[in-house]
Amino acid sequence: MQKPSRYPIPTPGEWPDDIRARILEVQTKAGFVPNVFLTLAHRPDEFRAFFAYHDALMLKEGGLTKGEREMIVVATSAVNNCLYCVVAHGAILRIYEKAPLLADQIATNPAKADITPRQKAMLDFALKVCRDSGRVDDADFDTLRAHGFNDADIWDIAAITAFFGLSNRMANVISMRPNDEFYLMGRIPREQGEKGE
Repeated sequence: MQKPSRYPIPTPGEWPDDIRARILEVQTKAGFVPNVFLTLAHRPDEFRAFFAYHDALMLKEGGLTKGEREMIVVATSAVNNCLYCVVAHGAILRIYEKAPLLADQIATNPAKADITPRQKAMLDFALKVCRDSGRVDDADFDTLRAHGFNDADIWDIAAITAFFGLSNRMANVISMRPNDEFYLMGRIPREQGEKGE
């Protein structure tokens, strides 16, 4: 079995108390510990900063749904060739949207995905921020406003893209491997999967 990272993974006994509490909470909720928590535990201060910013962007109320936030992560992570984020956030996207095909569509070609014109405009902007943020201009804001996004929403789209740009690059550098559990999550309705057990 491949290691989750090319850097050392601290043992649970080495985790600071606050990090241990966060990891155990996630394990209780998900049934496993996503490797991002294990790999970042190697750098406790960065673990805290990373998840504080992650939570500020991904768990907040606002004009973007949780599913739309995950769409941004999947689309931009695919451009950045980040296997971990495409797989892990693809699983979360499938669950939030109850759409087994959606993450694969967005990771491959968002223009062909089964999403609304509003969501396509959102992803077009996110991909521009991801690929060429120096070319963002007032016309981009006008397009998004015409789809009902306000300036706070536009900030969120850009911030999620930028934050996961950092995450994607670090995941690639440290060779962070997606947990096997992510691959099947949200692909088969839970009731159907339980009946087959």
